[in-house]
Amino acid sequence: MKRKDYIIFIIVLIVMAILVLLERIAIPCIFNKITGFYCPGCGITRAIRALLKGDIQTSFRNNILLYTVIPLLFIAMALNKITKYKYKKTYNIVLIFLLVITIGYGIIRNIPMFWYLTPVPA
Repeated sequence: MKRKDYIIFIIVLIVMAILVLLERIAIPCIFNKITGFYCPGCGITRAIRALLKGDIQTSFRNNILLYTVIPLLFIAMALNKITKYKYKKTYNIVLIFLLVITIGYGIIRNIPMFWYLTPVPA
């Protein structure tokens, strides 16, 4: 990506953060609307909104995946780029592992016994 692309990306992120914080934007989950089940991404908008307001506990409660898989994904991508793609096989294994965690989280959060993994109602 070029420098201009990074600047545009950062500006879009800032605008989205402001809109989320002001509760002007909510991204509905199509999967949830159709099936009634929570997908692995359900609650991310509310989690970001709570984080921007400084409410870390509610943010964490809305979607724990935001704090586990996403940072690991960015670390893996950075290490892959730093090592000039030398460890492509290891990188692919890490991506598959993160995908399995994401799918597992999406399944487990819909089991009544794990009610605490469901997003907090808006």
